[in-house]
Amino acid sequence: MFSPGKLILVPTPVGNLGDITFRAVEVLKHSDTILAEDTRISSRLMDHLGIEKKLTPFHKFNEHKTLSLILSWLREGKQVALVSDAGTPGISDPGFLLVRACVENNILVECLPGATALIPALAVSGLPSDRFIFEGFLPHKKGRQKRLQELAGEARTMVFYESPFRLVKTLEQFTTSFEPDRRACVCREISKFYEEIKRGTVTELYHYYTLNPAKGEIVIVVEGLSKRNSHEPLSESRIANDE
Repeated sequence: MFSPGKLILVPTPVGNLGDITFRAVEVLKHSDTILAEDTRISSRLMDHLGIEKKLTPFHKFNEHKTLSLILSWLREGKQVALVSDAGTPGISDPGFLLVRACVENNILVECLPGATALIPALAVSGLPSDRFIFEGFLPHKKGRQKRLQELAGEARTMVFYESPFRLVKTLEQFTTSFEPDRRACVCREISKFYEEIKRGTVTELYHYYTLNPAKGEIVIVVEGLSKRNSHEPLSESRIANDE
């Protein structure tokens, strides 16, 4: 038997605030508590939506400590909404531990459909999207090379999240871990004013971003090994650009 409360994961825009759904707004308005990864960022969204509610911090530094308190709210019958800074909670953002705890305690969990960065990047990449894997952020240090070696023979299209500060390093590693002419796409600032999409080989993209440092949120889509077709590598000056 389920507890009377419910946890609802609410996706928030990755860029344009107009991307939030009507249903998400209604859930936020009528929830008893809103958990936010960064209350400063979520407060700006709430102000934009005209929602006046106190936000409760819920992030990777306190999620273990606050689990018991949140579970008690849910057992009391409260509706708790969870938002991250952008996109769908639990996807490279806090949420997994809370959802698992709810499942283990027979508390209803619902996730609204909505914004995420990986699907738009995959869709516009021009690479096969019928089968793909989402890697999120690669390990920063320990285990990074091992994971790249494991992915070298991956047949499916691969999707990564990356920091602008590590983009060049990551692309350089792709040129040696994968083939230097492996096709890829870098999507920057999806759904924002300065959205930028660049396609080419990992080598071409590495050279481009070495000369043109990137800013903002980044998604990298890389062709899988078995999906590679014979093609003439693009020259650096012909990197596909869609801004």
